[in-house]
Amino acid sequence: MITSGFTNAPVSQFLVFGVVIGAIVASLTDTRYYIHIQVVPHIWKYGQFWRFLTWQLCFTNSTEVLFAAISLYNLRVIERLWGSRKFASFLLATLPYTTLLPPFILTFVLRPLSFGRINVLPAGPTPLLFALLANYYAAIPYTYRYKISPYAASPSDSASNPAQTASSIWAKSMTFTSKATTYLPPLQLALSQVPGSLLAAAVGWAVGTAYRRDVLPYAIIIRRLRNRSPNNGGHEREDYGDLHGKRYIPQVE
Repeated sequence: MITSGFTNAPVSQFLVFGVVIGAIVASLTDTRYYIHIQVVPHIWKYGQFWRFLTWQLCFTNSTEVLFAAISLYNLRVIERLWGSRKFASFLLATLPYTTLLPPFILTFVLRPLSFGRINVLPAGPTPLLFALLANYYAAIPYTYRYKISPYAASPSDSASNPAQTASSIWAKSMTFTSKATTYLPPLQLALSQVPGSLLAAAVGWAVGTAYRRDVLPYAIIIRRLRNRSPNNGGHEREDYGDLHGKRYIPQVE
Protein backbone atom coordinates (compact mmCIF):
# COMPACT_ATOMS: atom_id res chain seq x y z
CA MET A 1 0.00 0.00 0.00
CA ILE A 2 1.32 3.46 -0.93
CA THR A 3 1.58 5.73 2.11
CA SER A 4 1.61 9.50 1.93
CA GLY A 5 2.96 12.23 4.16
CA PHE A 6 5.30 11.28 6.98
CA THR A 7 3.68 7.94 7.78
CA ASN A 8 6.32 5.67 9.35
CA ALA A 9 8.93 8.41 8.91
CA PRO A 10 9.16 10.42 12.18
CA VAL A 11 12.89 11.17 11.83
CA SER A 12 12.39 12.53 8.32
CA GLN A 13 9.57 14.69 9.62
CA PHE A 14 11.87 16.05 12.32
CA LEU A 15 14.54 16.84 9.70
CA VAL A 16 12.14 18.66 7.38
CA PHE A 17 10.64 20.78 10.14
CA GLY A 18 14.11 21.31 11.65
CA VAL A 19 15.47 22.70 8.39
CA VAL A 20 12.60 25.17 8.08
CA ILE A 21 12.44 26.21 11.75
CA GLY A 22 16.24 26.48 12.00
CA ALA A 23 16.36 28.90 9.06
CA ILE A 24 13.54 30.99 10.53
CA VAL A 25 15.21 31.17 13.94
CA ALA A 26 18.56 32.13 12.40
CA SER A 27 16.88 34.87 10.39
CA LEU A 28 14.84 36.26 13.32
CA THR A 29 17.80 36.27 15.69
CA ASP A 30 20.13 37.66 13.02
CA THR A 31 22.63 34.85 13.62
CA ARG A 32 22.81 33.44 10.10
CA TYR A 33 26.11 35.28 9.57
CA TYR A 34 27.71 33.11 12.25
CA ILE A 35 27.00 29.78 10.56
CA HIS A 36 28.82 29.69 7.22
CA ILE A 37 32.61 29.39 6.97
CA GLN A 38 35.06 31.75 5.33
CA VAL A 39 38.56 30.43 5.87
CA VAL A 40 39.81 34.00 5.80
CA PRO A 41 38.90 35.78 8.00
CA HIS A 42 36.85 33.37 10.15
CA ILE A 43 39.47 30.67 10.70
CA TRP A 44 42.95 32.05 10.19
CA LYS A 45 42.29 35.65 11.29
CA TYR A 46 39.69 35.34 14.07
CA GLY A 47 40.34 31.74 15.11
CA GLN A 48 36.64 30.79 15.02
CA PHE A 49 37.26 27.05 14.80
CA TRP A 50 33.87 26.41 16.43
CA ARG A 51 32.36 27.05 12.98
CA PHE A 52 33.68 23.61 11.99
CA LEU A 53 31.00 22.15 14.27
CA THR A 54 28.09 24.54 13.66
CA TRP A 55 28.07 25.18 9.92
CA GLN A 56 25.57 22.36 9.27
CA LEU A 57 22.95 23.68 11.70
CA CYS A 58 20.71 25.32 9.10
CA PHE A 59 20.51 26.87 5.68
CA THR A 60 20.61 30.65 5.47
CA ASN A 61 19.07 31.05 2.03
CA SER A 62 15.32 30.71 1.47
CA THR A 63 15.81 28.94 -1.86
CA GLU A 64 18.13 26.40 -0.26
CA VAL A 65 15.63 25.84 2.55
CA LEU A 66 12.91 25.10 0.01
CA PHE A 67 14.95 22.61 -2.00
CA ALA A 68 16.36 20.98 1.13
CA ALA A 69 12.87 20.46 2.57
CA ILE A 70 11.66 18.97 -0.73
CA SER A 71 14.71 16.70 -0.92
CA LEU A 72 14.36 15.42 2.65
CA TYR A 73 10.66 14.81 2.09
CA ASN A 74 11.41 12.74 -1.01
CA LEU A 75 14.11 10.78 0.82
CA ARG A 76 11.71 9.68 3.58
CA VAL A 77 11.36 6.41 1.66
CA ILE A 78 14.82 5.50 2.96
CA GLU A 79 13.52 5.65 6.52
CA ARG A 80 10.54 3.47 5.58
CA LEU A 81 12.89 0.96 3.99
CA TRP A 82 15.41 0.87 6.84
CA GLY A 83 13.19 1.69 9.76
CA SER A 84 13.52 4.74 12.02
CA ARG A 85 16.14 3.08 14.22
CA LYS A 86 18.60 2.38 11.42
CA PHE A 87 17.83 5.71 9.78
CA ALA A 88 18.67 7.60 12.97
CA SER A 89 21.82 5.53 13.53
CA PHE A 90 22.91 6.34 9.98
CA LEU A 91 22.58 10.05 10.67
CA LEU A 92 24.58 9.74 13.90
CA ALA A 93 27.25 7.54 12.33
CA THR A 94 27.88 9.83 9.37
CA LEU A 95 27.53 13.13 11.25
CA PRO A 96 31.21 13.39 12.32
CA TYR A 97 32.36 12.83 8.74
CA THR A 98 29.85 15.13 7.05
CA THR A 99 30.53 17.84 9.63
CA LEU A 100 34.33 17.85 9.79
CA LEU A 101 35.53 16.64 6.39
CA PRO A 102 34.23 19.53 4.19
CA PRO A 103 35.74 22.38 6.28
CA PHE A 104 39.01 20.49 6.74
CA ILE A 105 39.30 19.77 3.01
CA LEU A 106 38.46 23.39 2.20
CA THR A 107 40.87 24.86 4.76
CA PHE A 108 43.88 22.60 4.36
CA VAL A 109 43.58 21.33 0.77
CA LEU A 110 41.43 23.31 -1.65
CA ARG A 111 42.21 26.83 -0.47
CA PRO A 112 46.00 26.38 -0.59
CA LEU A 113 45.81 24.63 -3.97
CA SER A 114 43.57 27.37 -5.40
CA PHE A 115 45.78 30.15 -3.94
CA GLY A 116 42.92 31.46 -1.82
CA ARG A 117 40.28 31.58 -4.55
CA ILE A 118 38.13 28.85 -2.94
CA ASN A 119 37.44 30.31 0.47
CA VAL A 120 33.75 29.88 1.39
CA LEU A 121 31.74 26.91 2.66
CA PRO A 122 28.01 27.74 2.65
CA ALA A 123 25.91 26.85 5.68
CA GLY A 124 23.50 23.94 5.77
CA PRO A 125 23.39 20.14 6.07
CA THR A 126 24.09 19.57 2.37
CA PRO A 127 26.60 16.73 3.05
CA LEU A 128 24.12 14.89 5.26
CA LEU A 129 21.44 15.19 2.60
CA PHE A 130 23.75 13.85 -0.11
CA ALA A 131 24.83 10.98 2.11
CA LEU A 132 21.16 9.99 2.22
CA LEU A 133 20.84 10.57 -1.53
CA ALA A 134 23.71 8.16 -2.24
CA ASN A 135 21.85 5.42 -0.36
CA TYR A 136 18.60 6.34 -2.11
CA TYR A 137 20.38 5.93 -5.44
CA ALA A 138 21.73 2.51 -4.45
CA ALA A 139 18.78 1.07 -2.52
CA ILE A 140 15.58 2.32 -4.15
CA PRO A 141 14.72 0.88 -7.59
CA TYR A 142 12.90 2.85 -10.25
CA THR A 143 9.37 1.85 -11.19
CA TYR A 144 9.38 2.93 -14.84
CA ARG A 145 11.52 4.53 -17.54
CA TYR A 146 10.68 7.06 -20.21
CA LYS A 147 12.48 8.79 -23.08
CA ILE A 148 12.57 12.45 -24.07
CA SER A 149 13.61 13.46 -27.55
CA PRO A 150 15.40 16.80 -28.11
CA TYR A 151 13.57 17.38 -31.38
CA ALA A 152 10.40 16.51 -33.23
CA ALA A 153 10.17 14.97 -36.66
CA SER A 154 8.97 17.09 -39.55
CA PRO A 155 5.58 16.18 -41.10
CA SER A 156 7.20 15.30 -44.46
CA ASP A 157 9.63 12.80 -42.87
CA SER A 158 6.88 11.21 -40.84
CA ALA A 159 4.70 10.76 -43.89
CA SER A 160 7.44 9.34 -46.13
CA ASN A 161 9.01 6.82 -43.76
CA PRO A 162 7.36 6.75 -40.34
CA ALA A 163 9.22 3.64 -39.10
CA GLN A 164 12.66 5.06 -39.87
CA THR A 165 11.72 8.42 -38.38
CA ALA A 166 10.53 6.82 -35.16
CA SER A 167 13.75 4.77 -34.93
CA SER A 168 15.87 7.87 -35.46
CA ILE A 169 14.05 9.81 -32.77
CA TRP A 170 14.24 6.87 -30.38
CA ALA A 171 18.00 6.51 -30.90
CA LYS A 172 18.68 10.18 -30.17
CA SER A 173 16.34 10.47 -27.19
CA MET A 174 17.41 10.65 -23.55
CA THR A 175 16.26 8.00 -21.10
CA PHE A 176 14.98 8.97 -17.65
CA THR A 177 13.53 6.98 -14.78
CA SER A 178 10.84 7.60 -12.20
CA LYS A 179 13.60 8.70 -9.79
CA ALA A 180 14.88 11.51 -12.04
CA THR A 181 12.78 14.27 -10.50
CA THR A 182 13.99 13.30 -7.02
CA TYR A 183 17.53 14.30 -7.98
CA LEU A 184 16.59 17.79 -9.21
CA PRO A 185 16.22 19.58 -5.82
CA PRO A 186 19.51 18.16 -4.45
CA LEU A 187 21.22 19.12 -7.70
CA GLN A 188 20.02 22.67 -7.17
CA LEU A 189 21.57 22.61 -3.69
CA ALA A 190 24.86 21.31 -5.03
CA LEU A 191 25.03 24.09 -7.63
CA SER A 192 23.61 26.91 -5.49
CA GLN A 193 26.93 28.31 -4.23
CA VAL A 194 29.72 26.62 -6.15
CA PRO A 195 32.41 25.60 -5.47
CA GLY A 196 31.66 25.37 -1.72
CA SER A 197 28.23 23.78 -2.11
CA LEU A 198 29.62 21.33 -4.67
CA LEU A 199 32.37 20.32 -2.23
CA ALA A 200 29.80 19.66 0.50
CA ALA A 201 27.66 17.59 -1.87
CA ALA A 202 30.63 15.54 -3.10
CA VAL A 203 31.83 14.78 0.43
CA GLY A 204 28.30 13.80 1.48
CA TRP A 205 27.91 11.43 -1.48
CA ALA A 206 31.31 9.86 -0.73
CA VAL A 207 30.45 9.41 2.96
CA GLY A 208 27.09 7.82 2.12
CA THR A 209 28.73 5.43 -0.32
CA ALA A 210 31.46 4.55 2.19
CA TYR A 211 28.83 3.84 4.85
CA ARG A 212 27.00 1.50 2.53
CA ARG A 213 30.22 -0.37 1.76
CA ASP A 214 31.17 -0.64 5.45
CA VAL A 215 34.41 1.34 5.26
CA LEU A 216 33.62 4.00 7.89
CA PRO A 217 35.15 2.77 11.19
CA TYR A 218 32.78 4.64 13.52
CA ALA A 219 29.79 3.73 11.36
CA ILE A 220 30.70 0.03 11.43
CA ILE A 221 30.70 0.06 15.25
CA ILE A 222 27.28 1.72 15.42
CA ARG A 223 25.83 -0.65 12.81
CA ARG A 224 27.04 -3.70 14.71
CA LEU A 225 25.67 -2.40 17.99
CA ARG A 226 22.34 -1.65 16.32
CA ASN A 227 22.15 -5.08 14.72
CA ARG A 228 22.62 -6.80 18.07
CA SER A 229 19.27 -7.58 19.64
CA PRO A 230 18.58 -8.96 23.12
CA ASN A 231 15.81 -11.05 21.57
CA ASN A 232 18.23 -13.12 19.48
CA GLY A 233 20.76 -13.89 22.21
CA GLY A 234 22.99 -10.93 21.44
CA HIS A 235 23.98 -12.27 18.02
CA GLU A 236 24.16 -10.02 15.03
CA ARG A 237 21.37 -10.29 12.51
CA GLU A 238 22.01 -9.60 8.86
CA ASP A 239 20.56 -6.32 7.67
CA TYR A 240 19.30 -6.01 4.11
CA GLY A 241 18.81 -2.43 3.02
CA ASP A 242 18.23 -2.78 -0.67
CA LEU A 243 15.12 -3.27 -2.75
CA HIS A 244 17.10 -4.11 -5.90
CA GLY A 245 16.88 -7.85 -6.30
CA LYS A 246 13.82 -8.12 -4.00
CA ARG A 247 15.66 -7.86 -0.71
CA TYR A 248 14.03 -7.08 2.58
CA ILE A 249 14.77 -6.34 6.21
CA PRO A 250 14.38 -9.41 8.45
CA GLN A 251 12.44 -8.67 11.60
CA VAL A 252 13.26 -10.34 14.91
CA GLU A 253 10.05 -11.39 16.60
